[in-house]
Amino acid sequence: MITGVIYTARDATHRRMIESLLRGEGLPVDLKGQIIFYTGPAPAKPGRVIGSIGPTTSSRMDKYLDFILSHGVKGTIGKGYRSDGAVESMKRYKAVYLIAPGGAGAYLSERVISAEVIAYEDLGSESMQRLEVQGFPVMVANDSYGNDIFRDAWKKWRRSIRIS
Repeated sequence: MITGVIYTARDATHRRMIESLLRGEGLPVDLKGQIIFYTGPAPAKPGRVIGSIGPTTSSRMDKYLDFILSHGVKGTIGKGYRSDGAVESMKRYKAVYLIAPGGAGAYLSERVISAEVIAYEDLGSESMQRLEVQGFPVMVANDSYGNDIFRDAWKKWRRSIRIS
C-alpha cells in the first residue's frame, strides 16, 4: 500500500518531458526518488477528488523508461508486463515496477486524497498530475534485481503442466 505522493504521466506527457529535457529546459517537477503512475484519470464528479483512475498498459512507456529513470524516477505503476529492455533499465537504475489492479479505477480513485494538475494541462486526462494517495494498493512486478513476476509465474505454471 502506498501512502504519499505519486505523479501521473502517460505517453504524451513522457514525450513532452523528454523534449523539454533535450532542450535543456528541465522538468516541471523534480522527479528524483518519485513514482510515476501510468494513468489518464477521468474527470472528477461533483464532490469527488478525481474520477476513475485505473492503470494503463505499461509496455507502451518502455521506450521512455531508460531516459526517465536516468533522471531519478525510482518506480512506475501500471498494468501488464515490461520488455526485457525495461527490466534491464530498472536493474541499472535500481528502480521498481509496481502493478495496480486493472478494472478497479473507481476503487483506486477512493484512495486519492488530493489531485493537482502540475504540467501540460492542454493534454487533458494525459496532463501530469500530483496525487496524494493513502493506502493505494500495488504489487511489485519487477524489482531492482531483475526479478519479474510475469516471467517467474509463467515458468512455474509451465513446470506444473503434465502432458500425458
